[in-house]
Amino acid sequence: MRILISGAAGFLGSHLTDLLLAQGHEIVGVDNFITGKDDNIAHLKGKPKYSFLRHDVIEPIKIDGPVDRIYHMASPASPIGYVKHQVATMKVNSQGTWNLLELSIEKNARFLMASTSETYGDPSVHPQREDYWGNVNPIGLRSMYDEAKRFSEACTMAYHRERKADTRIIRIFNTYGPRMDPYDGRVVISFIRQALNNEPITVFGEGKQTRSLCYVSDLVRGINLVMESDFHEPINLGNPEEMTILQIAKEILALIPQSRSPIVHMPMPPDDPRVRCPDITRAKQILGWHPVVPRREGLGKMIEFYKDQLVKK
Repeated sequence: MRILISGAAGFLGSHLTDLLLAQGHEIVGVDNFITGKDDNIAHLKGKPKYSFLRHDVIEPIKIDGPVDRIYHMASPASPIGYVKHQVATMKVNSQGTWNLLELSIEKNARFLMASTSETYGDPSVHPQREDYWGNVNPIGLRSMYDEAKRFSEACTMAYHRERKADTRIIRIFNTYGPRMDPYDGRVVISFIRQALNNEPITVFGEGKQTRSLCYVSDLVRGINLVMESDFHEPINLGNPEEMTILQIAKEILALIPQSRSPIVHMPMPPDDPRVRCPDITRAKQILGWHPVVPRREGLGKMIEFYKDQLVKK
């Protein structure tokens, strides 16, 4: 198939590209590099089935020739990224989604919207099931991401119901692995960077808030399975193995025994979710999917990837 991926130079977009190329598909990558990195796709240059278009999907997009699948992965996805680019985050998840849905109608292509667990906000239901509507502050310091993704889901379903677009929706929970931006503020990469440089590990609050960590190869495998399924409503993708932020910090320090980093506690940021854990019953039943990479193994791979490039000389 010929597949378009928006956000193709991002953390998840680049790994998804690798998976689909390995399956023999032709990939058209699209990114405007607002948070994507050229390094993430440098290894793809010259590959015969890969082409890249530097473009902001906030603007209408024209693609010559057929398109069979569209993965809409474009958006800043970390608090640092979407707070820095608030208007762009709103636009890529509204007008950008709109433009790519229009392209999917034009090309008769199946469309997948990459949404997020942040649509659940600071949840009052735990673990989070897809039929939970969420607890989101509509004007809070995360609203430009949370509410934009919620709109994006609504837009996708509107096109499915009224325009008969062939759509899929995923809600991505905390994912980690190589190619994450070391300075985007997400917990795993921040702790690894700090530990490798013997800097203080910055834990917000008491560190009792929870996260559930899924290794990137498991996540992109799940994304691909959703695209090729026949299910149109949202599907959670993530690891239901929940742990506290403080436990994550201690585990990373144990995997970097040479680190002399102390753990320091900082004030809690606004609207930081207290709990985050997916109910993946739907993914198991519909896709036969569940994570298989053990956390310590995944963290070890990630530490090895960053060991040389992140250590300050």
